[in-house]
Amino acid sequence: MAKKLSITLVRSPLACKPSHRRTVRALGLKKIGQTVIHEATDPIKGMARTINYLVTIEESK
Repeated sequence: MAKKLSITLVRSPLACKPSHRRTVRALGLKKIGQTVIHEATDPIKGMARTINYLVTIEESK
């Protein structure tokens, strides 16, 4: 069974770089407090690591 990542947006991306704002949108996050669940693949982990100051990341099975 593949691991999943629970990614929650905790800070606003408005004052960030445009590329980081696009990463937030690409992950499916729109509002502060919103949580999305993705497979724990390398591209998703890299995207989450890029914006780690905006999100909280929890790993589950």
